[in-house]
This record gives sequence, C-alpha cells and structure tokens, in this order.
Amino acid sequence: QVQLVESGGGLVQAGGSLRLSCAASGRAFSSNAMGWFRQPPGKEREFVAAISSVASTIYADSVKGRFTISRDNAKNTVLLQMNSLKAEDTGVYYCAGRRFPSSTVYSRDYYYWGQGTQVTVSS
Repeated sequence: QVQLVESGGGLVQAGGSLRLSCAASGRAFSSNAMGWFRQPPGKEREFVAAISSVASTIYADSVKGRFTISRDNAKNTVLLQMNSLKAEDTGVYYCAGRRFPSSTVYSRDYYYWGQGTQVTVSS
C-alpha cells in the first residue's frame, strides 16, 4: 500500500511562489508516474502536472511556464514549484500516484491519492 502526504500549501499574494511537496511511502515509487491535481472552489478536480518514472513531464496549459514538477526517487518525494501565482491557482492541491510508469492527465488513471493541501492566492 502506498500513502501520499502533501505539504507546503498556504496563503500567498499574487505573483508569489510556493513549493508543494508530496512524500510517498511504500515500495516501487521510482517505477510509478506521479501527478498533481487541484480542485478550485466550487469546481471539479483538474489536472495540473505529471511526471513519469523516467522524469518526462506534462503540464496543463494554464500552468505551463510557471509551474515545475520534479521527483527525487532517493527521497520518495515529488515536488511542485509554483511561481507567478495567480488568484485562479487557488484550490486544494492533491498528489496522486499511478501503478504504471507513464503519466497521464486523467484523474481516473491514478490509483493513490493524498489528502490535499490548500493553496490560496490573494489578488
């Protein structure tokens, strides 16, 4: 069983930065793709970024050039560096893990989920 724990959320002004961290327990972390999703207030969960087992990355158009996903397999950790934050980036951010090496943009393809961390960007 894999457990995911997010940290690093908080309140930041527009234009600022935050770094989210996701700590994963369990074996085979390095073999699995990982992703970040978010749920804005009153909206459905949406894809943010994902990274495969070989560290290839994909991003939602809304965050390209501002967010960077990375992984440290030695520490079983996935990071999401968020720069130039906007009010529309506000939401609960979830770390998710697949049981396959390739990443996708669909939440249904991710088996493991963290509890979420709140990110609030004030304008």
